[in-house]
Amino acid sequence: MFDGYDSCSEDTSSSSSSEESEEEVAPLPSNLPIIKNNGQVYTYPDGKSGMATCEMCGMVGVRDAFYSKTKRFCSVSCSRSYSSNSKKASILARLQVTGKPPTKKAKVLQKQPLVAKLAAYAQYQATLQNQAKTKAAVSMEGFSWGNYINSNSFIAAPVTCFKHAPMGTCWGDISENVRVEVPNTDCSLPTKVFWIAGIVKLAGYNALLRYEGFENDPGLDFWCNVCGSDIHPVGWCAASGKPLVPPRTIQHKYTNWKAFLVKRLTGAKTLPPDFSQKVTESMQYPFKPCMRVEVVDKRHLCRTRVAVVESVIGGRLRLVYEESEDRTDDFWCHMHSPLIHPIGWSRSIGHRFKRSDITKKQDGHFDTPPHLFAKVKEVDQSGEWFKEGMKLEAIDPLNLSTICVATIRKVLADGFLMIGIDGSEAADGSDWFCYHATSPSIFPVGFCEINMIELTPPRGYTKLPFKWFDYLRETGSIAAPVKLFNKDVPNHGFRVGMKLEAVDLMEPRLICVATVTRIIHRLLRIHFDGWEEEYDQWVDCESPDLYPVGWCQLTGYQLQPPASQSSRESQSGSSKQKKKAKSQQYKGHKKMTTLQLKEELIDGEDYSFLQGASDQESNGSASFYIKQEP
Repeated sequence: MFDGYDSCSEDTSSSSSSEESEEEVAPLPSNLPIIKNNGQVYTYPDGKSGMATCEMCGMVGVRDAFYSKTKRFCSVSCSRSYSSNSKKASILARLQVTGKPPTKKAKVLQKQPLVAKLAAYAQYQATLQNQAKTKAAVSMEGFSWGNYINSNSFIAAPVTCFKHAPMGTCWGDISENVRVEVPNTDCSLPTKVFWIAGIVKLAGYNALLRYEGFENDPGLDFWCNVCGSDIHPVGWCAASGKPLVPPRTIQHKYTNWKAFLVKRLTGAKTLPPDFSQKVTESMQYPFKPCMRVEVVDKRHLCRTRVAVVESVIGGRLRLVYEESEDRTDDFWCHMHSPLIHPIGWSRSIGHRFKRSDITKKQDGHFDTPPHLFAKVKEVDQSGEWFKEGMKLEAIDPLNLSTICVATIRKVLADGFLMIGIDGSEAADGSDWFCYHATSPSIFPVGFCEINMIELTPPRGYTKLPFKWFDYLRETGSIAAPVKLFNKDVPNHGFRVGMKLEAVDLMEPRLICVATVTRIIHRLLRIHFDGWEEEYDQWVDCESPDLYPVGWCQLTGYQLQPPASQSSRESQSGSSKQKKKAKSQQYKGHKKMTTLQLKEELIDGEDYSFLQGASDQESNGSASFYIKQEP
């Protein structure tokens, strides 16, 4: 094992450099035209009654369609960018991971009125596509996960929490005190040499390492990605003929380093000998460029479109809609996302589908084999099942920080449902969205009240505080039966306060530094570090849009760092007030033993909901949050 050991004296030197580039985004023209859509006419003269201008990008649109109460911004993206108080950061954050110059403003528009928003978006996109762009690169501005975790004593979610991520199912017992062989940076020899180090702390894929011989001295501790190419199990140097050289700083401490290593490593754990091979295998992805899929239309959530896989990074797909001539109309998602399906899926279940103007496949494009897509749980729709008009609670896909009052608008085949948010629906159903009956994003009536989550009432509903009993009676509706919802809770392992890397689902090409702030059984509240709570998102614990710390570094994806210190200071006043109000809301919430829904409102059945803890961390699959009584 120690045949590769050698000893010499050396000096160290290091250098680093970084480059930044930026681009300017030209403002929209002031004379936007009249747009006709579905018989309705929308004009966009700046300053007219009922209109608003985005303070970030300059887009002009219907005031009611703008984001936030103040109507200062056209989208969540612009609100964030403005809050950062840095135009440069805003521009850089909008770039694609691929490094291609962006020719559009990717955003998810808020909901009402829908046709006005879509018209404004189309006009803005057309303007940007006519402008020349220059290539730029996103700068991390010195962000380091290691420094971030060390300076704040943060804890990261373990790799085993992410079954879809590389090594998520075969991480094994890699933990603190595991020994590895790594390059020795405390030397100046002309050849690359190695030394043995122990894991002091784990943070996702990243490990804080300390060279053997430094004992309790953290002077040369360093962070390294365990799945990187420079980390090897003990014994690798001997097998590969590589020299083991002690760091120059401690070389004088022992005269017989080989005896020292034998004593220190006897009984110690190291990486499995095939660890590197497993990492490589776990990073092989079946989806390939030129594969065709059906994916949700990001401008009309009620339908799907054909898209082609442009690139694959760490299992994440950059999909380009088939009709995009310049290949800039794209959509990012994971290969296990519930938003993508095999060709023909929409027709098979009765889902709306936008037919392509392209009559035949382009050369080299081919349909993705159906077995590559994530499988949904089979359900029995022959007995009691969801019906059109039933009420429930659902995460709003256009505002993932909220759980809203919702209605089942259409029942499709294979357990899929079309759902609309009460009070915010377009007359033609163009903003309905599709969830499977087993989706962890839909909940029975009363879920939010039981778990002390703020339920968003229908827009325009004035009888507040909202009460389900009154609302069901007023609308003549019934609640969807509790027993039809998914009650499984996996042993996910997440804890409040854990750090991770998470997709900003409002800008799905961006992956950001994030924190788990609440856990309601399998539901996680994800907070993007440096931003206010209004940008938080409710995400399932098994979502393929969550990743361990170090995933971006491992796969080569661009990680978006936390908001700048100046941004946090500028927002600190309103943020603190929000947090205080929310804390008081939770603390002041009356304890409730059961919530009884009247028999006539539950279609002849009686259900009682057990009180659940606000930040429940139970990982058992037992009764979840609901108990059905005969």
